[in-house]
Amino acid sequence: MKNRILLIMMMVLLFSVVSPFLSTEAKATAPDDIASYALKFKGTPYKFGGTTTAGFDCSGYILHVFKNFGISLPRTSAEQFNVGTPVSKSNLQEGDLVFFANTYKPGISHTGIYLGDGDVISAESKGVAISNLDTNPYWGPKYAGAKRLSGATSVTPPIQAVLPPVTDGEFVDVAATHPAYKAIKSLNTSGIINGFEKQDFRPNESITRGQAAAMVNRVLQLEPSGAVKFTDVSTTHRFAKDIAAMNQSGIILGYTNGAYGVDDTLTKTQLAVILDRAFKMSESSKAQASTSSVKYLDIPSTFWAHKPIVTLKAIDQTTVFQTSRYYESKNANRSEFAAGLYSAMRVK
Repeated sequence: MKNRILLIMMMVLLFSVVSPFLSTEAKATAPDDIASYALKFKGTPYKFGGTTTAGFDCSGYILHVFKNFGISLPRTSAEQFNVGTPVSKSNLQEGDLVFFANTYKPGISHTGIYLGDGDVISAESKGVAISNLDTNPYWGPKYAGAKRLSGATSVTPPIQAVLPPVTDGEFVDVAATHPAYKAIKSLNTSGIINGFEKQDFRPNESITRGQAAAMVNRVLQLEPSGAVKFTDVSTTHRFAKDIAAMNQSGIILGYTNGAYGVDDTLTKTQLAVILDRAFKMSESSKAQASTSSVKYLDIPSTFWAHKPIVTLKAIDQTTVFQTSRYYESKNANRSEFAAGLYSAMRVK
């Protein structure tokens, strides 16, 4: 009997010792979890020294991704190359760190995360993007090796409080000194322009053609005579009615291939032309009186959209368009769109 009791006690003790290790092993993160998480940040802009979603540099992006899995890494690519287990190129698997040399400086100078099939995601000069080791003419020849990290454990992100939408025009990233502050505040309080989930407005983010249609039509409130007929806009799309109304009224037209380009960015030239069509701003007495004296150094009188562009400067109710150059081919950002819409609405 004593022997049986002793045996049971030893088994209980053994189980209590082994159990924590089994639990830790069960929480281990698969390599493809790292790759999947890394993909969430595709398109994030490049920022030298950046380690947050506002902008990453290459090693800062790696720090951010692996921190989610409980792995701390050195700050630079060269230092990160010194950790982990070396992996041959033929044995790469998802989640491995891959390194490149002699990019902007000699030696190890860039790092990314392997996704499989030769694809690597990293923070490049154009932002977080995917390049292929075998086909990319720049990154391929600069490949310098790979490392595999072990011991990743999943870290549950904290629950974020849901913030109420901004309705008083006071966005966290638009100060009262911003040149478009008055326009943004007015358009937000009237329900024409909204912000994002963190009570931010993102004034420097580009505007899409779909968003432009929606915001202009929130002012004009035009009803389409029929359903939208573009190949890339379904009848259930959130901007379907606005896009149909803008197209049917001749304010924002589609492409010759039958598409609207709902997610295409709006250029500054398109901004001026659309506002002119919607609000007839170049026909206003103020615009006609001042257009001859209002100029941009980069917009000659022979430019096809000269009149709408200089009119926008003439009627500007903010200081956004009071510059010497217009840069007509650049994308219009959200603050420029707000300033233009706000000014065009007040044309008399």
